[in-house]
Amino acid sequence: MWMKLRSSYGGVNGVFTDGHGAQENAIFFQPQKVSASGKGVLVTGCECPLVWHLARHLDDMGFTVFAGFTHLVDSEEASILKEESSGRMKVLQLDITSETQMLEASLFISENLPDSARGLWAVIHCAAWVALGEFEWIPFNVLKKAIDVNLLGTARLTQIMLPLVRRTNGRLIFLSSALAKIPSPVRGVQSATQAGVEGLATCLREELRPRGVDVSVVAAGEYVAGTSWLNDKLLVEQASQMWARLSDEQRRVYGKEYFEHAIRSLEKYTKVTADFTPAIRALVDATIRTFPLARYTPVTRAEKIQTLIAQHLPKSVYDTIYHK
Repeated sequence: MWMKLRSSYGGVNGVFTDGHGAQENAIFFQPQKVSASGKGVLVTGCECPLVWHLARHLDDMGFTVFAGFTHLVDSEEASILKEESSGRMKVLQLDITSETQMLEASLFISENLPDSARGLWAVIHCAAWVALGEFEWIPFNVLKKAIDVNLLGTARLTQIMLPLVRRTNGRLIFLSSALAKIPSPVRGVQSATQAGVEGLATCLREELRPRGVDVSVVAAGEYVAGTSWLNDKLLVEQASQMWARLSDEQRRVYGKEYFEHAIRSLEKYTKVTADFTPAIRALVDATIRTFPLARYTPVTRAEKIQTLIAQHLPKSVYDTIYHK
C-alpha cells in the first residue's frame, strides 16, 4: 500500500532553478517566506501519493488545505488524510473535467475559508491523467480524456478560482514534468499536454503580474512509481486494450513484436523507488516564498543534462545519445 511511503519533510532546503540557469541555494540564502496561518490552499489530484503527501505537509505547516479528490466516495486515501490531519483539512470531491464540481468546489471554498481570509492564497494544480502508447494507437476517447484532465480542466479551474486568488494577491502553481521539454516516444500525449500547461502558465504569468498574482511551474522529474498511474498491471491492461482496438491494417504495419517492445520500454518506470522529496520541496517553496520562482526543476542531474541537450544542441546530437 502506497501509504507506507509516508515520511516527514523538513524545511525548504536544497537547490532550485528558475529554468534559466539561475540557482538559489537555501543553505547560504534563506528567501523571505509568508505565514501559513489564516491562508487557504486548494490542491487537486490528491489521490496521487505525491500530492497526498504535499497536502498533509501543507496542513502540518498551518495552511487550511482544500484537498481535491477525483473520486471521493469510498476513498481510503481521503479518509486517512482527514483522520491524520488537523481540523483545518477539508477534503472535497473535485473532478476537474466536471464544470459542476468545479463550481461547487469554488462555493465550498468561499464558505469555508479561514476567518478573516479575503480569498484563496494558492491553487496547486496536480491532477493528471496519462495516456500511454504511440500516438496512432491511442483511441480518441482516451486522447480526449488526457487533454480534458491535463489541459482543459486545469485551464477551466484556473478561470473559476482566479477571483478568489486575486483577492489575496496569491499564486497559481502548476505541477508539470521534464517531459514538457524532453521528447518521449510512447508518452507523446503526456509530453504534449505538459508543454501546453507550461505555455499557459507562461502567458498567465505576464497577464496576472499587474494583478499581483504569481504563477509558478514545477517541472518535476521521473516519480512515476509514486504517482500511481503506472504499474505492471495497468501497463498490461492498457496494452491489451490498445492492441484489440487497432485495425487489421495497423496490426500488420506495426506487428505484435514491435508493439510489445514499445510497451515494454515503459517497464523501467514501474521498477523505480519513488522519491517525492525534491518535487514536494519545490511545490512548498512556490507556495510559501514571498517572491516565488517562475520555474522550478527538481530533477536528477541526468534529467537536467538530457533537457539541456534536447533544448540547446542539434537534434542529431540528441538522437545519437538517447535514441540508440
